[in-house]
Amino acid sequence: MFELKLKSKNSLVKIISSLRKRGKKVVFTNGCFDILHYGHAKYLEAAKAKGQILVVGINSDVSVKKIKGKDRPLVSQNYRAKMVAALESVDFVVIFSEPTPLEMIKALKPDVLVKGGDWKEKDIVGADFVKSRKGRVYSLKFIKGFSTTGIIKKIGQTS
Repeated sequence: MFELKLKSKNSLVKIISSLRKRGKKVVFTNGCFDILHYGHAKYLEAAKAKGQILVVGINSDVSVKKIKGKDRPLVSQNYRAKMVAALESVDFVVIFSEPTPLEMIKALKPDVLVKGGDWKEKDIVGADFVKSRKGRVYSLKFIKGFSTTGIIKKIGQTS
């Protein structure tokens, strides 16, 4: 059932437009979500609280390699997207291949843009665009002790 949350950019543009006409506030966030963990779940729950509809952009495998290095992602884009879609707080998931989510943000025109607390608002890709449309931008609290990189390091120490 959660796989119905997986959408293409074009279908999502139409869906979001319809939801906005019904007065729904759309929140967008993005990330790699390579190994889904507690920090991700809490972050996405907090992101959803900033509006009614939460759209999560997932970096494609090619994009993750460019950002994180040749050994990543550990989990393929389709499975990462399905895991994120399985979360109750998430309404829609879309995979993007560009280096940043800017094209996706411009296409979807979210009312709210959210990133984790490890991002300063001035560094959040798409912040200027969202603000220019009278939208809000948030850098949410980072939950210490939960990061994919940290989990990978810990696994390496125990093997």
